[in-house]
Amino acid sequence: MSKTDDMRAMREARYKAATTGAAKPTAAPSTQRRPPQPAERAETTPPPASATQPEQAGLCGHRAISGRTCTREDGHAAKSHRYS
Repeated sequence: MSKTDDMRAMREARYKAATTGAAKPTAAPSTQRRPPQPAERAETTPPPASATQPEQAGLCGHRAISGRTCTREDGHAAKSHRYS
């Protein structure tokens, strides 16, 4: 049989199984069940100050998606940021 004949036979077998209502084979349930583990609570700690503050005082510090920071002065009037 060729590959297309094999695929046609598989497709026809799936169609026949779907139209006759044959149940799909399922995995056998495991006999050993583990009790659910309680979720560990992660302590919420504030991020380090270096991550929230601009690297140098007096700079805008806006972060781009790429991770670069704006080098314009803090509170600049320009609409765009200048990244380095």
